[in-house]
Amino acid sequence: MSTTASPEVLAPPALRPTGTPGGSTVGRLRRKIADNLTAYGFLCAALVVFALFSWYPIIRGVLLSFQQVNFVTDPVWVGWQNFETLFADPLFLVAWRNTLLFTGLALIIGFAIPFAVAIVLNELRHVKAYFRMVVYLPVMLPPVVVAILWKWFYDPGPGLFNSVLRFFGLPELAWLNAADTSMLSLVIVATWASMGSATLIYLAALQTIPGELYEAAELDGANLWQRLRHITIPQTRFVLLIMMLMQIVATMQVFTEPYIMTGGGPEDSTVTVLLLLYRYAFVYNDFGTASAMSLLLFVLLGGFSALYLRLTRTRS
Repeated sequence: MSTTASPEVLAPPALRPTGTPGGSTVGRLRRKIADNLTAYGFLCAALVVFALFSWYPIIRGVLLSFQQVNFVTDPVWVGWQNFETLFADPLFLVAWRNTLLFTGLALIIGFAIPFAVAIVLNELRHVKAYFRMVVYLPVMLPPVVVAILWKWFYDPGPGLFNSVLRFFGLPELAWLNAADTSMLSLVIVATWASMGSATLIYLAALQTIPGELYEAAELDGANLWQRLRHITIPQTRFVLLIMMLMQIVATMQVFTEPYIMTGGGPEDSTVTVLLLLYRYAFVYNDFGTASAMSLLLFVLLGGFSALYLRLTRTRS
């Protein structure tokens, strides 16, 4: 009994119908174009939002700094008159001096303390998670609540700090009511309120340092200061440099603490750049001069950031 094979079975493989290479290439190209269009669609949406809420306010602020604006009548182009008004204001230099003083004190206190706390937390073997939560707790409080709370602490009468000083028989301090201590008091508040984030960032950087480096240093007889100087700081140098830049930019824009706790007093000792800018905009109703001051701050911080990054990259 014989069987007859069908022509499709006897056909050699080269003659069997297959998809054309050109068709598969076109399909892959279409899928690639579709994926790219989807990606660009999401990117364009993000760019539109970013341009609407970031680029447009910057450009609008630059234009306002050369105009006389009160948002009631039509704006009038006045050129450099807003800047001349700023330079003629005696509080202009006072605000910059106070802001630089706040930034300097914040670098001395607010930059060193979070790093030291991170080193201590990194050395703990037990309840480390609990202390991390305690350190980060002030960050979760609203800045206005923190300022009001510490304003009560500093109260010269029933305030917490003077009550503690009286309990130990120590002389009381004026805190916010004296020009000599008001700025330092604000720096302490700002440091306490923001040190949680910086501490956790430093702690994460410390935990990336290999433990073998410390073990080798201990075998060589290195003490705590030598390990800190030759291992900890060099290994976390990049994070320290970035955090220093971020802290300088943030402290140059201090506003909440002096606005709520001192109002710029006593004797204009806590008038900062942003507080003076606020007065021009919402007290004097002079939004053009306020925009001019914001433009000066923007240019200063932008130039400083570019120079700082250039110098740190060159040193690295």
